[in-house]
Amino acid sequence: MNLHALLGRRAAEGKPVRIGLIGAGKFGTMFLAQAALTPGFHVVAIADLAPEKARSSLANAGWPEERFTAPDMDTAMALGRTWITEDAEALLRSDVIEVMIDATGHPAAGIRHARLARENGKHMVMVNVEADALAGPLLAAEAAKAGLVYSLAYGDQPALICEMVDWARTCGFPVVAAGKGTKYLPSYHKLTPDDVWQHYGITAEAAAEGGMNPQMFNSFMDGTKSAIEMAAVANATGLSPAPGGLEFPPVDAESLASVLRPASEGGCLHHKGQVEVISSLARDGSTIERDLRWGVYVVFEAPSDYARRCFGEYGLATDPSGRYAAMYKPYHLIGLELGISVAYAGLLGQATGAACGWSGDVVATAKRDLQAGETLDGEGGYTVWGKLMPAAESLRAACLPLGLAQGVKLARPVAEDAALSWDDVAIDSADATVACRREMEQHFASRKAAAAE
Repeated sequence: MNLHALLGRRAAEGKPVRIGLIGAGKFGTMFLAQAALTPGFHVVAIADLAPEKARSSLANAGWPEERFTAPDMDTAMALGRTWITEDAEALLRSDVIEVMIDATGHPAAGIRHARLARENGKHMVMVNVEADALAGPLLAAEAAKAGLVYSLAYGDQPALICEMVDWARTCGFPVVAAGKGTKYLPSYHKLTPDDVWQHYGITAEAAAEGGMNPQMFNSFMDGTKSAIEMAAVANATGLSPAPGGLEFPPVDAESLASVLRPASEGGCLHHKGQVEVISSLARDGSTIERDLRWGVYVVFEAPSDYARRCFGEYGLATDPSGRYAAMYKPYHLIGLELGISVAYAGLLGQATGAACGWSGDVVATAKRDLQAGETLDGEGGYTVWGKLMPAAESLRAACLPLGLAQGVKLARPVAEDAALSWDDVAIDSADATVACRREMEQHFASRKAAAAE
């Protein structure tokens, strides 16, 4: 609880946390808007494939132009300014940057950047949850072995959920369920970028004016982003998905403890210790009052009759037995909160959530009947959506991870709603991202085999 004081000390000593950012899109720009106002932070360099767009974003975020006009990194360091470049590797290989942020949203780029950060002695804050869902357990293990931080991004829902899980466990409460809210109906799994805006809740014109990418935002609507984020939470907390994946039960904030308890006790959960996403819509499409569309939650259990009595004495909304209660946060501020992760990494050498195992996986699932020769278009597109699955089940069935279902051709037809397998696609086994994923699968398969001996 003293991050601000520690940052102030670094600022007073003239030794700010030196930061490099890759990707100045919406999330990155939101961070930059606050980083400019945070004592003890120096964003030394920003790498983006469109430098002029990055400069425009900085101006929109309130940065004075002279603050990002440095001709090179050395000048930026000397003058307390920020260098903008297309060359992400220049940041990763720099001797001066302490904490790297990947905000690209591209799985292959995130994996490459995380490994380069480790090789060059830098902490990595992985905003790119797509990369984390694909190979985060391996990347986190590699960073830890090198004595470095690999962290989920505070402000994004997975890190906030991890914080709530940690709070409950530190208080001695067994965690029954944890997750987030979203807007969901079962039909949304088939949505494409062509019809996303009418369901998201804004007009296509307003979305275009705001620079909103329809395929990216469709991943929020078709269930893919929820699966990706819950895989990250499962892997970072040891909680696990239900065998059938996310159910998206419609729940209001006050009913969390009653609904998110085991089915054997009147709730909807397959088991205690489950990740789950709740919907802000009833199945008939009506809006739930006091929904958590933008929020996160944790459901926990009273470990004793005394604790159960205290729940009642202090007004917690519980299930009818009084044993299950919930805490929730109704909103999250995305990149505006990212500085928490940067401060934890740069000041304390700690992560705001990081994979400690491989519990959940996201598998590519056909949105419609797919034909041999078709090219998959990945997250939020026209061909597949991402389904959460227990990692052991995904490994056993040789399922194709969603993060590799982009730009690859189908080798054979796949029926609507079927999970794709490695054998369904023509994959380049020499590709670095594919090799990393295969390495992770082998790593955890061998660990499981060793544990069984």
